[in-house]
Amino acid sequence: MSGDFTISAISRADSGKGASRRLRRLENKVPAIVYGADKPAQQISVEFKDLVKALENEAFYSHVLTLELDGTAEQVVLKDLQRHPSKSVPMHADFLRVDTTHKLQMNVPLHFINEDKCVGVKQHGGTIAHQVSEVEVVCLAKDLPEFIEVDVAGVDVGTVVHLSDLTLPAGVELKALQLGDDHDLPVVTVNAPRGGSSDDDEEEGSSEE
Repeated sequence: MSGDFTISAISRADSGKGASRRLRRLENKVPAIVYGADKPAQQISVEFKDLVKALENEAFYSHVLTLELDGTAEQVVLKDLQRHPSKSVPMHADFLRVDTTHKLQMNVPLHFINEDKCVGVKQHGGTIAHQVSEVEVVCLAKDLPEFIEVDVAGVDVGTVVHLSDLTLPAGVELKALQLGDDHDLPVVTVNAPRGGSSDDDEEEGSSEE
């Protein structure tokens, strides 16, 4: 884990679009909600500057957070975030309470490593194409990874790395693979250079001549 995150919040009674606009404009706060763990949903607000700063860290999106609400600390995860369509600033946040006995479903980013050492690129001039940038994992809160590494060093031209090829941390499963083999989607490929061919194609052409 790259760090611990603590977000301070206060409860609020007002709801609706008008109340949310006033909260953002007059108090410089972001309306939010916290729910889950068999407790009632609660309308809250968080400081705009604090949330913006936290969102700059990729780990914040896939990390168990501490929400200090009216003096009481709760463990939560950021489940949804709404941003302004043009300014990209946060407009509303959904926090899900963590239940240590039940598994979470969270999106986790992929980190592609050793791209500069990729066989298909260095030896055959191919190009790396990322098919997905994150995956949905199922795990207990204690096992939630900040990211999953995808090592492409040994990936050759024409090779497709699928979800089932990923190395997952202990206790972590992929939601897509739980749905069946039809959901074993490609993650990354190495494409042949445009207008070029792989060594196998060249050898086959030579033998035919």
